[in-house]
Amino acid sequence: MDSLPLQLLVGVGSVLGVYTIALELNTEQLESFLLGIGIGLSVFALGSVVTSHSYTNKTAEKPRSEPSIKESGPPQTPHHVHVLSQLQGMFELSTSQLQRIVKQMLWDMHRGLEKDNEAIKMLPTHVCHLPKGTEAGSYLALDLGGTNFRVCVYTLDGKGGVEMRQSKFMIADAVKTGEGAALFDFIADCVKQFFVDHQATLSNGVNHKWKLGFCFSFPVNQVSINEGSLLVWTKGFTASNVVGENAVKLLQDAFTRKSLNIEVSALVNDTTGTLMSLAYSKPSTCAGMILGTGSNCAYIEKIENIIKYKGSREGISEMLINMEWGGFDDTHIVIPRTKYDYKLDSDTPTPGTWTFEQLISGLYLGEIVRIVLVDLADQGDLFENCGASPELKKKNAFETAYMSKIEIDNSHDLTKVKHILEVQLGIKHSTLIDRRIVKSVCALVGTRSARLAAAGVAAVVTKMNKLATPGCIVGIDGSLFELYPNYQNRMRSALVEMLGMCADNITLEQARDGSGQGAALIAALAEE
Repeated sequence: MDSLPLQLLVGVGSVLGVYTIALELNTEQLESFLLGIGIGLSVFALGSVVTSHSYTNKTAEKPRSEPSIKESGPPQTPHHVHVLSQLQGMFELSTSQLQRIVKQMLWDMHRGLEKDNEAIKMLPTHVCHLPKGTEAGSYLALDLGGTNFRVCVYTLDGKGGVEMRQSKFMIADAVKTGEGAALFDFIADCVKQFFVDHQATLSNGVNHKWKLGFCFSFPVNQVSINEGSLLVWTKGFTASNVVGENAVKLLQDAFTRKSLNIEVSALVNDTTGTLMSLAYSKPSTCAGMILGTGSNCAYIEKIENIIKYKGSREGISEMLINMEWGGFDDTHIVIPRTKYDYKLDSDTPTPGTWTFEQLISGLYLGEIVRIVLVDLADQGDLFENCGASPELKKKNAFETAYMSKIEIDNSHDLTKVKHILEVQLGIKHSTLIDRRIVKSVCALVGTRSARLAAAGVAAVVTKMNKLATPGCIVGIDGSLFELYPNYQNRMRSALVEMLGMCADNITLEQARDGSGQGAALIAALAEE
């Protein structure tokens, strides 16, 4: 079958407005429509893709992202093959499952734009313009929300170019979980230290009247460009007396206590910052995504679709939306969960919430692997010579960074895997079969993360009605996308499965340091 049916379907979707039409259909029609036109996945479209790529229908239905058992070398006993086969059944996501996830996310996005407190928050950012590339000047930016806290000065040259100076600071767990005022005082102290460290290279010092963009990468109910209250802590933060409070005021008060002449001009989420940062040099950027310690997405929405927005709409045609998709499918409607996912969730500060992020982000992937390995060892299916070590049984002992090192190990006896097990986790007598199983588990957990992230991209691009538009750039920041082996390829493979030839219209592009630079850009735009 040739590709004409797919082209016709995409053309109709583009002209009539895929998402608008979909919302007017009944449930049965909606499913067919989204699987067909909206996502480019009707039987005809899928058949076209299968023909053009020489796949069979059976192959297209199954995940095509590197089967983990074959990559690692199959275990040599039928029992271990059976164990891994069971794990594959738990963690792998078929194309049809991804399609259902995309459809549900589209529906939840629509609901989140209509009213507050939905599964996907769909928070208005009050950022209504993309940068032109002509913005110029020096601006402070703070980036809070990941493993490191950063203080940066960005100098915009007005030609799409940026010069940056930064200092990174580790935030102790005691500060993350202590009193809120102490957390913001720590931030202010870090800003002071930044000016000490960079006084020789900055044209303006600590006494200059600085405009600052605050990248605060947590769910916020934002009521203006520089005012927003924290909805809930995530990513291991639980500092008291912050939830429900205006994050800008808390930071501004800390600057006052520390006698710093700094005005917080803009409150920014890291996804919004990533979108703005890449758009400064690449105007075709339509979405920003974080795939690192946490996971989230922002995109450009038409103002008439943001039903719940209560501000003035005069002169506004579109606005960036911070999705806060971490709570998507907390009710477990479409994403299969394993017993290991339930175990992970039960040990978080807020069980039952932000479970989508738990399946994707770097903060949790290593812990999922650890829980799987301990269970296999307890069942006698792994580390039969020594059992699970005390180190392995400690919560968060298996870092997500170990997964990257393990997956990239292609040596005959998996030397790097053996080293991590022995030195980092106290497993002194692993067999080659043990190490192959460990590598396979890492691949299964890592691949699921990438495929779920790709489903998010597919939903966002479909919502913007850009499936048929060449050159839609999704800027992505974060260590998973940048550093995790095969992560980008796994995402692209899943997009091809879901979208067929329309996947060629989407560019996944690394947006390094997007959050900080984007915060500085929004502070610059706030002055206009």
